[in-house]
Order: sequence, then structure tokens, then C-alpha cells
Amino acid sequence: MSINKDYFYHYIPVTIDVDDSFQGKILKEFPAPVLPNGEENFNIQEIEKGTVVKIPLLLNEFTVEKTKTDKQYLKIKFSNNSGVPINAKMWDNQDSVNLVTPLLEEYSIFTVEGKVEDYRGHKSLTIYKLQPLEDSVNPFQLLPYTKQSIEELTIELFTYLDELASPFKEIAYAAMRKFWNQFSIRPAAKGYHHNYLGGLLKHTVGLMRFARYILKHEENHYQATLKLINVVEKIHKRDIWDQLKNDSINSQQLVWKETIDHLYNMLYGMMQHKDASPSYDIVMTSILYHDLGKLLEYDHAGKKYDEFKFLYPTSDDTSLKHRKQTGIIMDALGVMIGHIPYGVLLLSKVIESESITITLEDIHQISHCILCHHGLPEWGACIRNPQTIEGFIVHIADFLDSRYENTESIK
Repeated sequence: MSINKDYFYHYIPVTIDVDDSFQGKILKEFPAPVLPNGEENFNIQEIEKGTVVKIPLLLNEFTVEKTKTDKQYLKIKFSNNSGVPINAKMWDNQDSVNLVTPLLEEYSIFTVEGKVEDYRGHKSLTIYKLQPLEDSVNPFQLLPYTKQSIEELTIELFTYLDELASPFKEIAYAAMRKFWNQFSIRPAAKGYHHNYLGGLLKHTVGLMRFARYILKHEENHYQATLKLINVVEKIHKRDIWDQLKNDSINSQQLVWKETIDHLYNMLYGMMQHKDASPSYDIVMTSILYHDLGKLLEYDHAGKKYDEFKFLYPTSDDTSLKHRKQTGIIMDALGVMIGHIPYGVLLLSKVIESESITITLEDIHQISHCILCHHGLPEWGACIRNPQTIEGFIVHIADFLDSRYENTESIK
């Protein structure tokens, strides 16, 4: 497989060239998730009025309403992988409201049978039948997902991991062997960036692209960082000018608003470590683990809970079996700790469970990068400021990638 493209406004080159044996080996051990076929992609806005459908949908909310003649009916909102909300109603035929309401309170995924309606251009469903779907369902049928090639992202990720020296390579591969089935499908956020299935994988690869550019493509990491800041400044000025020209002024839509000063402040912090040579292995391993804790921090339909059992093997996790999964939300338990501390816990547990020998200094270096990757305490960092050159690089890569994603035409 050959991958030749660019990233970050055509500025960062991405060139991957792997032989068939490596590609086959990786995709066999770390298979890409199965995506829905054409028939499994349902966008109600594209369906003709009067069409009768039978589809799996994810319940968002419901209320019992009354008509003008005081008859009750169900008003329901569903969603699926189209990202388009699906409004529906169910009339109270043969006491349907009383029969269905308990099911809506208990379950979140349903096989829905009904007819597509159209009122002044707004499509909706009139439901004939609702059936809870208790069998396992491909979450890619229920939630929006990345439109980029997950196979390509997988090969790119493992190409980078394969470059690492021991013990970093072992630490990276051990995490992927334990968590790949979930890591490859999970979102990286609820709303701000990469908030779709496959987002965590895509975001992790994005950070690695920035880190490789900073550490491998330029003469030194300071020059590379200055060039990236210069790109941000140019794009920000262009976006401001476009708003002025088009008379569509809305500063809240400026992706890079209030970022320039922060990037320079991080550069000033980096300058305090001018004599330090950044470790590529520590940076890349830290990036792999930096958001790994999001496996526990978020919940959504189709999520498994093996990571909780991995971290807390003696715990009674009966409560997890009775959860009503919906769209992407904060996990009720995960939010109590957060993905950043979880990342360090997962790193330590993987090293311990795999009996990997690593210096005390290196494990602290990686842990520090995870703990400071948000940059500032008010943004969630567990450290006041990055204290190593690697910490600054990981934060800058995360800061840039999380904002750049909101500008991409194909996510």
C-alpha cells in the first residue's frame, strides 16, 4: 500500500509505502471495523414520501403528547449514522402508547417500522411498530462515523509504531492488542472535535503526523514549530478577510481565534529546553496513550466495557450490564476520573501486565506528556505547564490537530 497525501492545509507531507506482507499482517491482527453497506445507510431526507421502511434506529428522547381532540400519542426523536435527526410519531392505536412507553424507558435501540411523511419539506416517520433490538448491532449503523479510510489510518498508525525502539514498541503494540477492537471505533469527543466513530484513531494519527513533521521533516523542532504557527497565522488572516469580503462577520466561526498567543507562549516554554534533544520514541508513545483514557471517559451505543475490567479486575461491574446506551455521552463513571488520569493508569497497567522493562525516567516522561497534553490546568491538564520538550511537542500537536479537524471538508 502506498499513501501519498498531505495534511494541515497541504503543509505536512504524509508518505507511507508498505509491502503487501506488512499490510496483510497488520490488517489480519488489527482488522478495520465493518462499515455499513449502502442499504444500511438511511438518510430520511433522501427517502421518498410514502415509502415504508424497517430500520434500526437509536432512541434520543420521547414524550407523550395530546392531540387537539385530547387523544394521546408518542412524539419520538431517533438518530442513526446519517447524523440527521429523525422525528417520528406513533398514534395510540390499540393502546400503543401505554404498551410502548415502558419499552422506550428501558431500551435505546429499536427496529422501527413505519412510513415516511413529508410536511412542507420536513421529513418524518409515522411508526407502525417498535421492537427493542437486544442483539448486538454494528454501532456504525447507529452513529456518524469518519468518511476517511479506516484501513489506511490503521496501516499508517502501525507504520509509525513499527519504527519505535524497544521498549516503546512493545508498550505501544501491547495497548493495541488489548484495546484495538474498541480503539478503532471510538470517538475522540462528545461534541468539539472528532466526535464520531473512528475519531479517536483519526485524531491519534493526526497528532503523529504533526509530531513527525516537527521531529523528522525540518532541521530542528523550533524551526518546525515556528513554521506551523506561521501557517495558523496565515489561515486566520485569510478567514478574517473572507468574512469581511462576504459581509458574514461572526468571530465565533473563526477556528483559530485566540490561538496565536497561546502557541507563542508554548514556544516560549519550549525555548527553556533549548539544550534538550526530544525523544521521538517518547513523543510517539505518549501520543498513542494521550487519549487512550477516552475508552473509559465516553459511552455510546455499541461500546464494550473491557477497559474497566482491565484496570479494576476485582471490581463488581454488574451495573455496566444494565446500562441504557444512547448516542455519544460522558460515561457516568469515566467522567469522575477523566481520560487524562486514565491514560496514565492504562500505561502503568499495560507495562505491569506485560512485564515490560522500562527505566523509571522514561515512564515518568511518558506519564508527564499524557498529564500535560491539554497544556493548561483550566483546559484540563493535570500539570501547571509542560516541563519537558516532549510535553510541549505533544501538547502543540494536540492543540493544532483538535482545531484543524474542524476545518476539514472530509472528516
